Amino acid sequence: MGWPRKAGKRIWLVFLLGTLLWGAAEIIQGGVGVEARVEDRVGEGRVQGAARPEDSAIVSVKKWPPFERSLEALGLDLLFEWKGRIYILAGPQDLERLNSASIPYLFENHRFPALGQPQVSLLTKINGNYHSYKELETDLKALQAKFPQLARVHRIGQSHEGRNIYALKISDNVSEDEEEAEVLFLGCHHAREWISVEVPYLLGKYLVENYATDPEVERLVNKSEVWIVPLVNPDGLEYSIYFYRYWRKNRRLNADGSYGVDLNRNYGYLWGFDNVGSSPEPGSAVYRGPAPFSEPETRAIRDFFLSKNFQALVSYHSYSQIILYPWGYTTKPSDQDSLLRQIAAKMAELMEPVNGRVYGYGQAGASLYLTNGDTTDWAFGVAGIPAYTIELPPIDQLGGGFFNPEADIHSIFQENLQAALHLLRLFAQHSERNQTPGRTKLLTKRSEKSK
Repeated sequence: MGWPRKAGKRIWLVFLLGTLLWGAAEIIQGGVGVEARVEDRVGEGRVQGAARPEDSAIVSVKKWPPFERSLEALGLDLLFEWKGRIYILAGPQDLERLNSASIPYLFENHRFPALGQPQVSLLTKINGNYHSYKELETDLKALQAKFPQLARVHRIGQSHEGRNIYALKISDNVSEDEEEAEVLFLGCHHAREWISVEVPYLLGKYLVENYATDPEVERLVNKSEVWIVPLVNPDGLEYSIYFYRYWRKNRRLNADGSYGVDLNRNYGYLWGFDNVGSSPEPGSAVYRGPAPFSEPETRAIRDFFLSKNFQALVSYHSYSQIILYPWGYTTKPSDQDSLLRQIAAKMAELMEPVNGRVYGYGQAGASLYLTNGDTTDWAFGVAGIPAYTIELPPIDQLGGGFFNPEADIHSIFQENLQAALHLLRLFAQHSERNQTPGRTKLLTKRSEKSK
């Protein structure tokens, strides 16, 4: 049954008026299609104390060189670029910075349902096939129990909240410290990058499960000591799973009441080189901490690294689908740039045929953005070894790039397996010759603890 004509007109007028009022409200709030300033969203906009994660918004800024130059110095949490705009995860103080820099922005929260993730019971399984801290702990210990001659789990430190940081060693004589190539794989410096836990864990699982049936795996394990730390930031991961999906940093309580240090800006080599590659502001997503190695998580990696003689290092992140190497703190290449590029190019070449995904590669500071105090600059700067950040694939840019479907975990691992095996081949081969490709003279490692 249709509406009477007069009633229909009245309803249409009400609908039209409501639409106009809704549009006006969106303009006032800086909503879709209207570039806003911070005062529009937070009244007087002067935030007292630390912002809560749930106060964050996702905003976008026009990709325009003057804005890009201004953004570089603000220490914001840049998520991705899409259709000519740069998307940013911003708290109230970040919005103030954008306002002060006269950078207009759009609020984009409506595109990101995960931003409003509710708190849930810690007994609820909301991370699917991705590992939580306890699940990873259980699975690492299960590998050791099933393959005791090949796998050994070591506790190398603890987090701020007292969770263990584990390193899995894989070698044919796993209880012995042999004169063999040592390669280190790290995962999950940044809490929301769940896929970066899975790739190194699955690498360890693959090596022990295929040792008895794959002659190449057997040879590589026999000639190497493979070390895997799949979860550098256990506190942050738990917080990302159960409370706030976009959480990035660790869970340090900062002096201003905010939480978190970016662990991948807290390493000692040229820590705090400038305020572009890291931030001195505790509320920033790239806050470098109050001092180099101020965090128990980075100290655990430092002390463990310095106790060994690693020939190469890989740190997994997401997302960008690119292989990065030092330097990150500058756009100028290192004196080993040719070697680092050659190895990265070969890894990318081996990865592409697996699923057809093309990984870019290049010097970090020249290819992506400037960073200082990061893992790979530190490893290369201290030990002169090839060190790589592998940014794993995105699947949905409007999900922030961090939400890989569970069905993609194994395909992403399979392509990264080829790169890992290449590194192991390369360094096992050179270990047999008692040399490491491109390795510069080692600095005195113990002295680095004070840096």
